[in-house]
Amino acid sequence: MESGEENITPTAGTYAIALMAWLRFSADDSPLLITGITTHNPTSILRSLIDRQISVSMVVADRSITSSEEAEKIIQALSKAAVELNLSKVVTELGQAEALGSKPDASEDVPEVMPVTVTKKVTSPDGSLSESDVTEVPFNLEVLRKHLAHVSLARRVLPEDVAARQKLLEESVYEVAVERLRRQAEHFEELGLSSAGLKQVDLQQWMWEWHQKLQVRLKEDLAVLVKDEARLVRADSPRLAPFMSLLTPAKLSLLVILELMRMQGTGGVSEGMKTARALLSVGKAVEAEYKAEMCRKNNITLPANPARAAETGFFSRLRYQDLHARRVAARKYMEDAEEWRSDWTQIVRVRVGSFLVDRLMDVARVTRTATHKVTGELVTEEQPAFTHSYEYMRGYKLGVIKLNPCVSDRLAKDGLRETLHPRHLPMLVKPRPWLNYNEGGYMYNKSTVMRFKDSQEQQAYLKHASAQGNLELVFAGLDVLGSTPWKVNRRIFDVVLRVWNSGARLGKLPPAVFDEPEPERPENMDSDPKARIVFLTRQRVWAQNKGNNHSERCSVNYKIEIARAFLGDTIYLPHNLDFRGRAYPIPPHLNHIGDDLSRGLLLFAEAKPLGERGLRWLKIHLANLYGYDKATFDERVIFVQEHLDDIFDSAENPLEGRGWWQKADDPWQCLATCMELRDALESPDPLAYECALPIHQDGTCNGLQHYAALGGDARGAKQVNLDVGDRPSDVYTYVANMVEKRIVEDIEKDDNKYAKMLSGKVSRKVVKQTVMTTVYGVTFIGAREQIERQLKDRGDVPYEDTFFASAYLAKKVLQCIGDLFQGAQDIMNWLTLSARIIAKSVPGDRLAEAMLLEPPKRPTKKVTPKRVTPSTRLRKEQMTAVVWTTPLGLPVVQPYRKIKRKQIMTSVQSVYISDPNAPAEVNAQKQATAFPPNFIHSLDATHMLLTALECRTQNITFASVHDSYWTHASSIDDMSKIIRQTFIALHSSDILSRLESEFRERYKDYKVPVLALKTNQMLRDLRVSEMTGAVVLPQDVSVDVEALESAAEFSAFDESSSTPTSDADPDGGDGMVEDPGRVSIGELRAVLMPQKQGAKSEARRRTKEEVEEEALQGKFVNLVDLLPPLPKKGEFDVNKIQSSVYFFS
Repeated sequence: MESGEENITPTAGTYAIALMAWLRFSADDSPLLITGITTHNPTSILRSLIDRQISVSMVVADRSITSSEEAEKIIQALSKAAVELNLSKVVTELGQAEALGSKPDASEDVPEVMPVTVTKKVTSPDGSLSESDVTEVPFNLEVLRKHLAHVSLARRVLPEDVAARQKLLEESVYEVAVERLRRQAEHFEELGLSSAGLKQVDLQQWMWEWHQKLQVRLKEDLAVLVKDEARLVRADSPRLAPFMSLLTPAKLSLLVILELMRMQGTGGVSEGMKTARALLSVGKAVEAEYKAEMCRKNNITLPANPARAAETGFFSRLRYQDLHARRVAARKYMEDAEEWRSDWTQIVRVRVGSFLVDRLMDVARVTRTATHKVTGELVTEEQPAFTHSYEYMRGYKLGVIKLNPCVSDRLAKDGLRETLHPRHLPMLVKPRPWLNYNEGGYMYNKSTVMRFKDSQEQQAYLKHASAQGNLELVFAGLDVLGSTPWKVNRRIFDVVLRVWNSGARLGKLPPAVFDEPEPERPENMDSDPKARIVFLTRQRVWAQNKGNNHSERCSVNYKIEIARAFLGDTIYLPHNLDFRGRAYPIPPHLNHIGDDLSRGLLLFAEAKPLGERGLRWLKIHLANLYGYDKATFDERVIFVQEHLDDIFDSAENPLEGRGWWQKADDPWQCLATCMELRDALESPDPLAYECALPIHQDGTCNGLQHYAALGGDARGAKQVNLDVGDRPSDVYTYVANMVEKRIVEDIEKDDNKYAKMLSGKVSRKVVKQTVMTTVYGVTFIGAREQIERQLKDRGDVPYEDTFFASAYLAKKVLQCIGDLFQGAQDIMNWLTLSARIIAKSVPGDRLAEAMLLEPPKRPTKKVTPKRVTPSTRLRKEQMTAVVWTTPLGLPVVQPYRKIKRKQIMTSVQSVYISDPNAPAEVNAQKQATAFPPNFIHSLDATHMLLTALECRTQNITFASVHDSYWTHASSIDDMSKIIRQTFIALHSSDILSRLESEFRERYKDYKVPVLALKTNQMLRDLRVSEMTGAVVLPQDVSVDVEALESAAEFSAFDESSSTPTSDADPDGGDGMVEDPGRVSIGELRAVLMPQKQGAKSEARRRTKEEVEEEALQGKFVNLVDLLPPLPKKGEFDVNKIQSSVYFFS
C-alpha cells in the first residue's frame, strides 16, 4: 500500500494495525519476537503519517487497538520517534491523547500560574493609541508558557525516558515561535479577518505576513546569489552563498524577524537599533541556529562518564593521568563534526546579517491609519516597517535601523524584549562532561566552558591549556557541580503560588498592583522652587519604583513558571566559568545562585538522615537565615529552641499564622527550613529523619580572608575569623560602630546636618558592601553609590537628601577602614603596580620594528598628516595584557583593551565593527585597577573547585555560590574539614612568590619605554628608590649620550644623584662610555623624579620637554627590573585555620 502497488490508500486503521504488528512481533521486548520478516518500525510509520497528513491521535484511538497496555506502549514508541525527528507538535498531540503514560503528571493538581499582564492599547479614530480595560500576557512570557506546556505534555507520554525529553527540551525556540505565528494567522482567517479589516492590527499577525513574504524573496535571491558566485573566477573571492544555504529560507526569515524585533530600543536608540549591532546580531543568530541544528541532526552520543574511585581521589598523579586519558578518548569520539563547529568571522556574520536585513526591510510593510489634519477624514497608507537613517550620538554620525512608529508602539505593549531560549532551562539528565573548552554541558546545544566576549587571546590560551591537558581538574570540578541533582520544593512552591495568584506583596514577592502611594503635589509647588524640586525628585523615584516592580514581577513569573514545569522531576544545572574561573549555572532564571525565592524553591534530589550533628546544623542554619548569625553556635541553637512555637506556626500556617518567617533576612529559605525542622522534630526518630535541604557554610568577607592569608596579616586574620576565637568576629559591625562614633563627634562639634540625619542609622548592612570592596580598590564614587542604594532601601532618609548624605557617609567609612587592613592594602598596591608596568610593556622582539617610523604621507590641501614620533608608535605597540595561571592550571587573561573598529561595506550601509582578531592596545588603567579583585576572585574560585573535587572523592553532595558552600546537614562537619584543608593547602604554596616567578618568566624579554614611566599615575605608583636593576638599551638602537646628559642637567637634580659615581660604576668613571648598553638607576631616577623648579618662561619649559623627550626616545627598562619587591609577609600561620570554628560558618 505504501508503494502504491495495491492501489489502496492506507488509513489510520491501517497504521494502527501496523503498529500492533510491530509491537507484538518485532519490538525488542516482544514475547513473540519473529526474525526474518520485514516490518515497519514506529519511526518509518510516523514519517508516513506525516507525509499523508494523518493525525496520530486517530491512529492511537483506532478500535483495532483493544488493549490499554498496548495503546500506552504504542504512544511511548511514537513519542520517542517524534523526539528523534524533532516533531514537537506530535509529542504535544500524543500528550493530549486519552491513553497517557503510566505515571500521573506531578503538576496535574497544581493551579495555573496567574501570568503578568499588560494593559492592551487600542487605536482611537484619530490614529493615536490609548489604554483600554483589556489586559493581555506579554509576548515573551507567552512563548515561555507555551514551550513549558510542551515540556509538561512530553512528561506525560515519556515519564521514564528523560533523555528523549531532554532532546525535546533543547529544541529550537524558533520552531515554537513560528508555530505560534502560524496558528494565530489561521485563527484570523477562521474569523474572516485580515489586516485591512482590523482596526487594531496585532503585532504577531504582521510578523507572520512578513515571514510569508520574506521566505519567497529569500528563496529567489538565494538562487540568484548561487549563480552569481558560481561565475567568480578567483578562488579567494569572498562567497556568501555557502553560509546562506546552511538553513532553510523559512528559518532564515524567522531568525531575522525575531532578532530585529528583540533588539528594538537597544544601544541608546529610541524606536530602533544601531545598524552595525543589528547586522552582527542577526549573523550570530544564524550561526548559532545552524550549529544547534547540526547537533540535533548528528545526535552525537557520548560514552558514559565513568565513576571515579572515591578511595584514591583526584589529586594523585595516576588519577590525574587517568582523568586526562578518558577525556582524550571521549574527545576523539566526537571529532567527526569538528568542521562545522569552527566559529564564523565577524565579517561573515555582518555580511550574512546584511543580506537578510536588506531583504526584510524591502518586503516588510505595515498599514497606518490616521486622521487628516485638514479634512478630518481617516487616511490609510502602506508604509515600510523598517527604515534606515542616520543619527548623531555624542558627536558621531551613527547608522540606525528605525521601526515604523506603529510597530514600535505595538512592541512597547507586547514586550518582545527577551525571547527565552530553551537552553536557558535546567536539564533532565546529567550534563555532558566537559571534554575541552567548547564541548560539554547541554546535550545538543553548544556551550563553552568559559564566558568571554570575542576574546581571541583568552580562547587561544584556553585551547592551548586544554590541548596540553592542564585543565582536567577544572573540567572535573565543573562536572561535579553540574552533576548535583536538584528538585523543586513542592511545599514552598504551593505557598509561593498562592501568594503570587493573590497579587499580594509578601516575602520579597512584588505585588500585582504597585502599592506605594504616589507623592502628593504640594500646594506651594508653583511658588517655592525647593518644594518643586523635592516633589519632582520623589515623583521620579516613584515612577522608577513602579517600573521596577513590573520588571521584578516578570522575573518572578519566569521562575514560578519554570518551577511548575519541572515539579516532580530531578533536574541538573550545567555550569561554566567566567574569565576569572568563577563557576556559574548556565540556566539563568531558576538556580541556586539566584535570589532568596530561587533558593527556597530548590532542594537536593537526594535526602540523607540527619543524625545528631545534622539536627544541630539544621537549627544553626535556621538562625543564620533569620539574621541571627553573629552569635556563637550554642547561642544560635538556643535562639531556635526559644522560637520553636513560632517555627511550628510558620510551618503549619505560613499564610494564616503569625508570620514569624516573613521577618527573616531570607524569608523563603527560612520557611523551607521551618518546615524541615518541624517534620524532623515530629517524626518518630528525629535523628533518622531524611532531609534534602541544602545547608550553607559561608566565608567571612572571603576576599579579606584570602588577603590576610596571602600576607600573613595576624590583625586582619582575627577580623575575618582565620584565627581561633571564642566568638565570631564581624568586621562590618566593627566598622559601622566606628562610623557611628565619628558621626556623634561631628554632631557635638559642628551640629552637622547629615550627621544628625544619619545618627543611629548606620547599620552593618549599610557599610557591608563598601567594606567588602575596599580591598578590591573601590573608589569614593563607587562607595558613595553603594551607600546611597542602602540608604534608599532603608526608606528613612529623604530621597532628595540621599546623594549628599551618602557622600558624607562614604567619606567616614573610608576613613574608618584606613589602616584596619594595611596588609591587604600593601598586597593590593603590589598587584596594581605590577599590572600597570605590564600593561606599558612591549615584547623585546618587537622593539626594532616598533622604532621604525612609517614614511609620512604626502600632505593634501585639506588634510595635514599627523606627525608620527617614536613615542606615538610605541604606544600602539603596548598590547600586553596581564596573564596569570591559577593553581588549578586555568590561564586567566584580562580582556580590557581599547576598542578598534573596522569598516565593512554592506548593502544596508557602511558599518564599523570591533574586530576581535585585530591587534589592539590594552587599556592600562583598567588592567591595573581590575587586577587585584580579579586575582582574588581567581583564588576563591580555585578554593571552591578544590573543595568540590574533594567532596566528590568522599561522596559528599556539593553545591556552591562562590564563597558559600552547600551540602546535606549530616555532611556539614565533613565538608567543613575539607574547606579548611583545601584553604590551608592552597595558601601553603606561597601564592604571591609563584605569581612573581610566573611574571618574571612570562615577561622576561619585555621592555618598558622610559617615556611611559613619566605619566602622573606611574610617577605616583612607581617607587624608584626601592628598586634594583638598570635601564637597558637595545643594541640596534643608537644612543645619544649627550642628549640624556643634557636632559639630566635640565632637570637640575642634586648633583650627587646624576654624577658618574653610581651603583653601576663604583670606580667613578662614565659607565655609559664604557658600556653604552647600560644606564644607572640613579640616572633613571633623575629623569623620572625631577625636583621642583622656579618660574621659567613658557618657551624654556617647551624646550625642556622637547629635549627630554628626544633624550628618552628609544630607551627601555627591563620589565622584570621594574617589578617591585613583594610586601613582607606577616607572622600569621595559616594552619591555625584548622582550629577556627567560625572560619566558614
